[in-house]
Amino acid sequence: MTQDQDPRHPQLPDRKLLMERSVPGRRGVRLPPSDVPEQPMPDAALLREELPLPELSQPEVVRYFTLLSQLNYSVDTQFYPLGSCTMKYNPKINDQMASLQGLAWVHPLAPTEAIQGALKLMYRLQGYLTELSGMAATSLAPMAGAHGELSGVLMIRAYHQSRNDEQRKVMLVPDSAHGTNPASAAMGGFQVQSIPSNERGNMDLAALKKAVGPNLAGIMLTLPSTLGLFENDILEICDVVHRAGGLVYGDGANMNALIGQAKLGDLGFDVAHINLHKTFSTPHGGGGPGAGPVCAGGRLAPFLPTPVVEREDGPSGETYRLGTPPQTIGKVAAFHGNFGVLVRAYAYIRSLGAEGLRQVSEDAVLNANYLLARLKNAYDLSYDRTCMHEVVLSASRQKKQGVRGLDIAKRLLDYGFHAPTMYFPLIVDEALMIEPTETESKETLDAFIEALLAIAKEATTTPDLVHNAPYTTPISRLDEARAARQPDLRWRA
Repeated sequence: MTQDQDPRHPQLPDRKLLMERSVPGRRGVRLPPSDVPEQPMPDAALLREELPLPELSQPEVVRYFTLLSQLNYSVDTQFYPLGSCTMKYNPKINDQMASLQGLAWVHPLAPTEAIQGALKLMYRLQGYLTELSGMAATSLAPMAGAHGELSGVLMIRAYHQSRNDEQRKVMLVPDSAHGTNPASAAMGGFQVQSIPSNERGNMDLAALKKAVGPNLAGIMLTLPSTLGLFENDILEICDVVHRAGGLVYGDGANMNALIGQAKLGDLGFDVAHINLHKTFSTPHGGGGPGAGPVCAGGRLAPFLPTPVVEREDGPSGETYRLGTPPQTIGKVAAFHGNFGVLVRAYAYIRSLGAEGLRQVSEDAVLNANYLLARLKNAYDLSYDRTCMHEVVLSASRQKKQGVRGLDIAKRLLDYGFHAPTMYFPLIVDEALMIEPTETESKETLDAFIEALLAIAKEATTTPDLVHNAPYTTPISRLDEARAARQPDLRWRA
């Protein structure tokens, strides 16, 4: 079945490229006669005799680019169930606050006396994140989650070096971890050692105890794990690492499940980054923007990246300045962090307050478990237990019928939904990782559930229908291996 043969979409919009729409002699605008002297042309070697620019009317150009904009998929238009990404709706008041002239136009090299309001906002945000994480201090400097990870890893390295523990070169990472965890550890100069999960999806404590020793630098943990599960043995894990002289790093990508419920510092974590572009509802995707502030406990606070905002109380009142922690790892970015994202996160925290933030995590966990309850009879669960903010399904049952997780994800596009995260975590066969967040209504979740149930039925009754999906998108099924190895990025006549 081709796109044009799909009976549900008999009249699709014209998808032709601008060059294919061109008609000789057609114009979109007429310029008045030039009122300045004619200038000499560049060197002939820089000129082309003929450049085949399209010739179109203005309405055709406007309609073409408007159509392209309507093909964009965003959290403002549809449900975005990407697991581990927390693609929640971004309240527009956050954008309004970040657009205020006194904040949007602040220059990073302005003297501190001219930007006291911006520094005060950053100081307060540092305090909020410190409180929510249960740590001792926070630096807002890292520009993304992986950037915060690397900063935390470098802080751990600096801590051990300050104690002349140069032999501590091993960083433990669970087998379910984000790929950035071992990458950050390796970039920080550590040797990465994987720790397996047990039959319940928790870390294998016996393997952990066997792995710790005098060479241990620390462990990198995501809580809840990327399996969407709370680590039941987290207190013992932290204790085992600490008794061996190591430190515990927290990947804060999944903080949407914990905010207002539990504090990483109280659980035994020594340092963690927090993805403001996830938990604290600032727009992300398409390469940015992002922000990954790093929060540290008492032992690692002196090593935070610079700058941090400090407050001074004097006779004329409070003033704010950029300070440097005493044993800082130095600058990790050119200036003071991604300020526009910081403003949005500050507005989000202030608008919700403590009770609102607590409600966020409760609703996120409720929504994920609703999906789990409705879908677990149609799809497999590698770990059949209550999940946290996201649910990881397995299409292993459908795989036996010849339908892969990739096919299911492609078919979802025909039902109007973005695909979930696929094939991650790696330890789950045919993984479909779904994070509904707290901002989706029951009606939206029900529609998404019905789509997945319908696809599960199609996988049994008409598997070829699923194999060849999608049918309703501008581009049908790609040869993804060829597209990655031989990308076609230009139009040719």
